[in-house]
Amino acid sequence: MDEKVKLLLIEDERMLAEILADTLSGRGFCVDVAHDGEQGMSMALADDYDVMIVDVMMPKMDGFSLVKSLREKGFVVPVLFLTARSATEDVVRGFGVGGNDFLRKPFALDELIVRVKALAGRLSCHAVEECVYSIGKYIFDARENTLAINGVECVLAAREAAVLLLLCRKMGHTVEASWILRELWGDDTYFNLRSLNVYISRLRHRLELDDCVKIISVRGVGYVLRVK
Repeated sequence: MDEKVKLLLIEDERMLAEILADTLSGRGFCVDVAHDGEQGMSMALADDYDVMIVDVMMPKMDGFSLVKSLREKGFVVPVLFLTARSATEDVVRGFGVGGNDFLRKPFALDELIVRVKALAGRLSCHAVEECVYSIGKYIFDARENTLAINGVECVLAAREAAVLLLLCRKMGHTVEASWILRELWGDDTYFNLRSLNVYISRLRHRLELDDCVKIISVRGVGYVLRVK
């Protein structure tokens, strides 16, 4: 990486935190560590981070409460939740409080790194013309993660923008869900597919102001971004 991604790791299991911090630092990341929710809150508000890695189960303040509180304060840094739980309601709750991705324990360190890079917006744009897309009445700028229509602009979450970019690059053609998952999540497990479906739903909501723009599900295969 040309520029170090700055991470805040909030993990109460000290041995795991040490292993993760050492590994990520060895891969070129800059890592700060907190061991409980309250400490994580203070550190998040005191410095600028590119990505937060937050364990769900922590003392003093759990991960969901921490992220919910930060989002209410206007904190927009992408959040990757670490969780030993895989129930659907936990995933839904996590996205509901402002999480951007989930990684279920135990996990491979390489998968963690792939997800952190995706959240940090490291999905490459090779040229300016490949990063600004016209989608019906919308203008999508993949460099800035912005989507604009009629002069009104919104900032997409890093993973939302990454999914939309992959759909834009193959606009009008079916994009396999398994390929998107391997590109952005590192594997195509069912757990990750549920996360992808949440982002597709969010993007459909973002694009609903233009009736000519649709993200169509191709059952059992993937999605098509289509403009009539």
